[in-house]
Amino acid sequence: MSLRINDTAPDFTAETTQGPVNFHEWIGDGWAVLFSHPKNFTPVCTTELGAMAGIEGEFRKRGVKIIGISVDPVDSHAKWKNDIKVATGFDVEYPLIGDRDLKVAKLYDMLPAGAGDTSEGRTPADNATVRSVYVIGPDKKIKLILTYPMTTGRNFNEILRAIDSIQLTAKHQVATPANWKQGEDVIITAAVSNEDAIQRFGSFDTVLPYLRKTKQPTA
Repeated sequence: MSLRINDTAPDFTAETTQGPVNFHEWIGDGWAVLFSHPKNFTPVCTTELGAMAGIEGEFRKRGVKIIGISVDPVDSHAKWKNDIKVATGFDVEYPLIGDRDLKVAKLYDMLPAGAGDTSEGRTPADNATVRSVYVIGPDKKIKLILTYPMTTGRNFNEILRAIDSIQLTAKHQVATPANWKQGEDVIITAAVSNEDAIQRFGSFDTVLPYLRKTKQPTA
């Protein structure tokens, strides 16, 4: 199964460092970020889990839960947390899914069906494609998918920036331009007429016939 934006995020039940989780129930009425790792006790992933722990409060402000997954058992995650604290200074307090049977990795199309049914004996290189980030909305639809190579640590501030855009554009008929950040001007979508744009946004600038900019809505 190939997952795309606006597909329903596959539901699953799994063991985590905080007990059993039914994914859709765990998301509830809010937003979620699921981010995956090919192996415990690997250098780049260690820095990533710590970085995520350091900005968990920023996700919480946006009504976003975070959950990690590695194709290793939960008891291994508990040991890994100590290394993450040493390396980054942050305690991982969000749940980490144990996926030793590779069920979730396959469900999310990160590993092929023929990858086997156990994480034992598999190297990080065997699981190199388990390096994805999924942003999931309250409707349980996938809003964003990013997949990184093993040697490139993920920029979680970019994930926050993307969530700011996704949440804003879900509420208003606007889009965000390249490199947009919170508080900057936005683009009025084509579905909004000039007359309606004046009523909604007060004023706007026409850069091109198909590109109209206005101040970021705050209501």
